[in-house]
This record gives sequence, C-alpha cells and structure tokens, in this order.
Amino acid sequence: MSSQSPDGPQVHDLIGVGFGPSNLALAIAAVEHNDQANGAGRVSVRFFERQPAFGWHRGMLLDDATMQVSFLKDLVTLRNPASGFSFLAYLHECGRLVDFINHKTLFPLRVEFHAYLEWAAARVADLVDWGHEVIGLEPVLEDGEVVAVDVTARELTPEGNGREVTYRARNVVIGTGLQPRFPKGISGSEHVWHNHQLLHRVEEIDAGAARRFVVVGAGQSAAEVTAFLHERFPEAEVVSVFSRYGYSPADDSPFANRIFDPDAVDDFFAAPDDVKELLIGYHANTNYSVVDTDLIVELYRRQYQEKVTGRERLTMMNVSRVEAVREQVDHVAVTVRSLTSGESVDIDTDLAVFATGYDPVDPLPLLGGLAAFCPPDEAGRLQVHRDYRVVTTPGVRVGFYLQGGTEHTHGLSSSLLSTIAVRAGEILDSVVSGAAAEAPVPAAALRR
Repeated sequence: MSSQSPDGPQVHDLIGVGFGPSNLALAIAAVEHNDQANGAGRVSVRFFERQPAFGWHRGMLLDDATMQVSFLKDLVTLRNPASGFSFLAYLHECGRLVDFINHKTLFPLRVEFHAYLEWAAARVADLVDWGHEVIGLEPVLEDGEVVAVDVTARELTPEGNGREVTYRARNVVIGTGLQPRFPKGISGSEHVWHNHQLLHRVEEIDAGAARRFVVVGAGQSAAEVTAFLHERFPEAEVVSVFSRYGYSPADDSPFANRIFDPDAVDDFFAAPDDVKELLIGYHANTNYSVVDTDLIVELYRRQYQEKVTGRERLTMMNVSRVEAVREQVDHVAVTVRSLTSGESVDIDTDLAVFATGYDPVDPLPLLGGLAAFCPPDEAGRLQVHRDYRVVTTPGVRVGFYLQGGTEHTHGLSSSLLSTIAVRAGEILDSVVSGAAAEAPVPAAALRR
C-alpha cells in the first residue's frame, strides 16, 4: 500500500527504474493483482522512464520485419491467459482478430507488436513518470538496517534544469534495458551508426548521392539492415562484413525452443556453473548471431540475381573483420581484414552500420552506495536469487530486483520476451510476500 508521511516522500511498495516491456509487464501484473486483492493486499507501484512516451527499438521497426517470438509470449498470456492485456485482446479491440487468424501465423509484424505494447502502456500510463531519469538511490536506515530506499529522479528538459522528485520504496526493480555495443576502439559518429539508429537517421542520407554502405554483423539485425539499405537505395552498393563463412540460420525447432520455457529457468538456475556455460554454448544459436532462414534465402537470391544480370550491388565479405574506421570529411574509411589470408582492404563508404548487438546496462552505478550491500560473485557480477532479487548482506530489508542482466544466473531468456510474463508474476509474488523483509518495517523508518 502507498502511504504518505507529513514530513517525508510518498512511500510505494515497488518502484521500477525504466519502463520497457519488462517493467510494463510488471505494471500490468500489479494492476491485475490489485483488481483481485482486498484493501490490505493491494500494492502501490510507480515507474520512472527516460523517454517521453513508450518506445521499444523504434529504430528497427522495419515495415516487413516480423517478430521472432510467438505472439502468445506477450506481456501476460503465459502468466494469465484470461488477461485483458493480451495481444489477442488488442487485436479484438482493433477489429483485426479475425484477419489475424486468417493470416495463419504465430509471428506478427514487429510494427504491429510494437503498437500492441504502446496500447498496453497507455492503459497503465498513470503509473509512470515519463521523461524522468533516476539520478540517485539512497538507503533509509533504522537501527543500522536498510529498511527503505529513496529514489530520486530528475525531469529531462532541453535546458537541463528539470525539477526533481523523490519517492520512497520498499522494493526497487531495475529494468534499464540494453545499451548498443560497438567493437573495441570504434564509436558512433556522423557516418558510423549502430543499427538501433537506422530509422531515426535514414532520412539524413542523400539518396541521389549515396554510393556505398557497409553493414557489420552476422545476426538478424545485420541481415535486416543489409536488405533494407539494398532495397531503399537501388543505386548504391551494400557490403556486408561478418566473421562467419555465411549467415547462420536460427535454431527455432521445437526441442531447442524449450531453452526458453519457464521451467528451463528453474533447471538453469539450479545447475552448476560449468553446466550453465554448456547450456548457453549449446543453445546460443537460438538467439545470437543467427538469421531467419527466409531472410538468408532472400539475400542469397538477390546476390545470385545480380551475378546473372551483371550488376552486382550486394557484396558479402565473409570470414572478415573490421579493424578500424576513420572518419573523413563526407564519408568514412573502413579497414576490413580477411581472417583467412590476413590481407586488409580499405573501403570508402558513405555510412557504416554496426549491427553488433547490445550489452545489459550495468546496475552498479545506479545502485551507488547501495552496491556495498550487494556482494558480487567471483566474476564481479551481482548475485541473484531465483526470484530475480539481488543477494544482499544481512540487515537489508529492501528488495532490489533485476529485469535483465541475469543471463549468467537465469539463462538465455533473461533479456528476451519469452518469459517476460512469468518473470513479472514471479517478481510481484516475491514483493507481495515480503521476501526481502526480515521483519515488519518500523513506521518511523518510513519518514525522513
């Protein structure tokens, strides 16, 4: 329950940092819990989100790109099939349910699934402080114990002088998502982009003057960017650079997909560390550096057709790696080295797009001084309970939960949509049960 003391901030049972799909699913779980709970069992939740409105990988919402996960793994269905927040409920409200059924697919367009996420986010938007960046987490101490956390966020304004707001939390859920990854020594610039910027910046390209693009990466995003640029700029050459011999197909077979089942999280969490490493190695080809077979076939068809017609615009530089990029006045020079011969070649290009993946945002800087209460493992990573709650030292009666960045403890589905609904339910159940609290929080501790 939310409470307010005369001399302190508003107190919430749960405050979420970030409002991507994971914390959106958690907000919905809390709303549905409160709809069923009596007064004493309700939970008060609040979320902070940097963006002014909901958005999820907008830069890659290509018109013909489809989801790589079934629509049944939406925000709610695996937790509550009867939920009014499901993808099917969205289709019904939009008047497209019958049309979608006739389409005979489990994999909707990415733009449609994003519209579904926006629809769901709009229904719980009153729980979110949009356009706010969390700038500090401060422990609230009582008799030497951490019994609450003050969460301070600043409103993002062009002038940088936005007002600050502070709420007090009994539990904090960190869902700050992923950050783009570039190869070591390379960073973004005017002519060097990460693929997440594609649709945000593509209008900057002079279609009439564009001569050549370089796309780096071997995964789904790299293949999609290659196909997109090849089609959008019919006079330009597109050079795809990757260290494999060819694009590798994603393993989406039924047995392999079991690695994303909710029960697989239990198996993975309980496994010894060496078995965890084996499982990630065995099944990395379900998610990392792999491409849908249909797209692989389409790119091969285009390249072969160009060989037949004698106008080759699509080039695959396989078993190769980008060693350096050098920004020029109106283009960028990309040095590519063959891994087989060792020879290097410089390619002058209008744009280099790096589809080289993402890394989880490190939660330690956000935790600040609270990190001292969260002992790391031997690799320096946060230790995490099965309910996604960070392991803390004795005397900490606040729960810190991670939505993402737990692949080393919970498996491949940690940053994916596959278990998003179930994970949200497990975190909420943990919060409701008071798993982080050793005893009731003294009322005095909930005041400054």
